[in-house]
Amino acid sequence: MSAPYSISRRTFLALAGALPFAARAGAAFKNVPVGLELYSVRDELAKDLKGTVTAVAKLGYQIVEFYSPYFDWTPAQAKEVRTLLDDLGIQCRSTHNGTASFTTDGLKKAIELNQTIGSKYIIMASAGTVSGLDGWKAVADKLTAAAEQLRPIGLSTGYHNHQPEWSTVEGKRPMDVIAAGTPKDVALQFDVGTCLEVGADPIAWINANPGRIRSMHCKEWSKTNGYGSAFAEGDAPWKQILDAAETTGGIEYYLIEQEQSGPGGQLAMAQRCLENWKKLRAA
Repeated sequence: MSAPYSISRRTFLALAGALPFAARAGAAFKNVPVGLELYSVRDELAKDLKGTVTAVAKLGYQIVEFYSPYFDWTPAQAKEVRTLLDDLGIQCRSTHNGTASFTTDGLKKAIELNQTIGSKYIIMASAGTVSGLDGWKAVADKLTAAAEQLRPIGLSTGYHNHQPEWSTVEGKRPMDVIAAGTPKDVALQFDVGTCLEVGADPIAWINANPGRIRSMHCKEWSKTNGYGSAFAEGDAPWKQILDAAETTGGIEYYLIEQEQSGPGGQLAMAQRCLENWKKLRAA
């Protein structure tokens, strides 16, 4: 009996060569490390930094992101944190920063602290109060100026979105203004939950900015429960989002962020989110 169909030798060889690559690529995607934005455990962190970071590492998170209170550390405290991270075998690849970190003196301090703890990205967590389209262009200019100072020393900056950046101002979305007004090495740290809340398309945003979504806040959101849902228990189409991040976005690491906790407190919710993450990645 003849075969129901046949393929040419050239096609067969092409497919045979592509399959191992696809398998390797898929494996690499699944190995993108996942961390925790420590705002998720802010109450515990404020009481006991060392114990909380240790607990987060023991849960299985590979990375932590410190948020704005870190800026008050002394250089000696930063060294202690670096020793802790090294002892636990985890990394801090980025920090969240207020506008104070982007002043002349503030950036110098942020550089020293980030270099000490091993962080490579000084992320602007919020632009503060911004007025009009010119105000958002000024934010882009500030990020560009920071990038020019950080680039020669092997550091980078970036911007973390919230809800307002997706609504038009004088006919343009602030996120588009920031993306267009900054060099390509300014990371666009993507907060998925706030994008979903205002009805923006997360996949379209990733695909429109190839190579710039180097980190992502995997924050869940649902129409019925807001930010109260654990990761992968809300409305976000995570498989499609992660696929876009890994094929187009240039993702280097993920950060789960949870604004609200459920029974058991913030660490229990961080554990639940990570368990859901592992199930999603294994599927």
